[in-house]
Formats: sequence, structure tokens, C-alpha cells
Amino acid sequence: MAEATFAELFEQVTALPEEGSIVHGRIVRIQGDYVMVDIGSKSEGMIPMSEFSRGGDAPEMNIGDEVEVLFEKGEDENGSVVLSKEKADRLRVWDKISQIAEDDGTIEGRILGRVKGGLAVDIGVKAFLPGSQIDLRPVRDLDALIGQK
Repeated sequence: MAEATFAELFEQVTALPEEGSIVHGRIVRIQGDYVMVDIGSKSEGMIPMSEFSRGGDAPEMNIGDEVEVLFEKGEDENGSVVLSKEKADRLRVWDKISQIAEDDGTIEGRILGRVKGGLAVDIGVKAFLPGSQIDLRPVRDLDALIGQK
């Protein structure tokens, strides 16, 4: 096998993933309200800690944990790659929801709260359930459903 030139090795290290792709990263630092994730490029990305929590729960993560993130773009004004865990999770969930819909399956969710015209439901992403679709007969006390599946 031929030896790689320095330029070829440098290109491999500094090559960025395609924008909009989901990549694997590793948590390298937790700093204030941000999580620093290394995706193997020349700089890390800072992701708001809020993107790691589900339904208001405190996020559970440790330095060294592997995470899937969406690579949004090369570098922002601070020189960091722009990453999003929330958007990666959303894409994964939509793929799963699409597959369930194609198979005529049922999607289970947890009711988060009441919103105008219906309910907010967590099905992996926050979704809207119209009040007219909750039951065959009108439901008077929507607040009693909060937290149920």
C-alpha cells in the first residue's frame, strides 16, 4: 500500500461531513449551559444543554458519551462547527414515524399539555392532537389527560 502524502492525510482530518447529515460525535466538555461535541473535524461544536433534555427532564450525559448530531454547517463566527442534537433526534423520529405510517401502525405518545384546539403530545417530537380526534365523544376535561399515554 502506498504511503499517503501529508496533504492527503491533512485533507482526511480536516474534511467536513455533508451539511444536513447525521454524524456521530463524542461529548468532550460540559460548560455552563453548553455541551461541546467532537465530530472528528478540526473544531468542536457547542450545543445548548436544552437540546439534550426530553420533556423538561434534566439531561443525563457524561464526558465521553457518544451522541448523534446533525451537521448543519462548517463554522460559525466563533470558528465552531454548527451542530444540533435536537434536529438529529427529530430526523430519526420522523423516519420512524414514516415507517409506522407506511405499515399502518399505531403511534403511542405521552400527553404533555393542553393547547388551543387540542393537546400537545410527545411522540418523539412534539405533536398536535386536535381536540376532535381525542375520542369519539367530546372530552370535557382535557387537563385530566395530561401525563397519560
